[in-house]
Amino acid sequence: MTVPRGPHRAKGVQAADRALRDLSPVNAPPPPPPSAPATSSPPERTVRLVLVAPAMNAALREARFDDGSPVEPASADPVCLGRGVRALTSPSPRCRGTAELLRLTGAVPEPALAGCAMGRWRGRRLDELAAEEPESVAAWLSDPDATPHGGESLSALWARVAAWMDALEPGTLWAVAEPDVIRSAVAHALGAPGAAFWRLDVRPRSSVELTGRAGRWNVGIGSVLS
Repeated sequence: MTVPRGPHRAKGVQAADRALRDLSPVNAPPPPPPSAPATSSPPERTVRLVLVAPAMNAALREARFDDGSPVEPASADPVCLGRGVRALTSPSPRCRGTAELLRLTGAVPEPALAGCAMGRWRGRRLDELAAEEPESVAAWLSDPDATPHGGESLSALWARVAAWMDALEPGTLWAVAEPDVIRSAVAHALGAPGAAFWRLDVRPRSSVELTGRAGRWNVGIGSVLS
């Protein structure tokens, strides 16, 4: 085999040198950038729900089922809601009146916050009813599905409030709600049995704060709003 000499050999050597340089680590193309590590999902925001009981009215003072009477004249410091905070109220006159008393401007009536519909017992005292209809009252107190008054059952009230709470969007919400709605909400937040409903007392103009995420709720005991 004849080895090329002169310029032909020089060109061959130069080509080989270039090929070797192209294959060297120094001149190799840079490796592709590493894929970015998977970012975790942003932390799930919580619901902050502040429930406020209605101010005193005639039905509360006389321990009667609500009859739609307005709140009694009173003074109160306005509640200053932060930016983006929503405000709701039960459709009842005493809850809407309490929202006005606390300067919860723009509070929107929410049917889910309505008190239990008491049918023909509306505006009556429980002790009077117990004297007149002892069996009916006993059934209502012991069976959450009972409706001797022809209105809404307690089990329906509890389910309504629980469904409303669990469907809330993240963020802060103030709501003036009927006392039985607040008791239902606290019992649901605690995962307490139905009997706990009767063990919760709600004072006029008192508040309770519930915070929740992914179906889990915490209860923060509030104080009476001045």
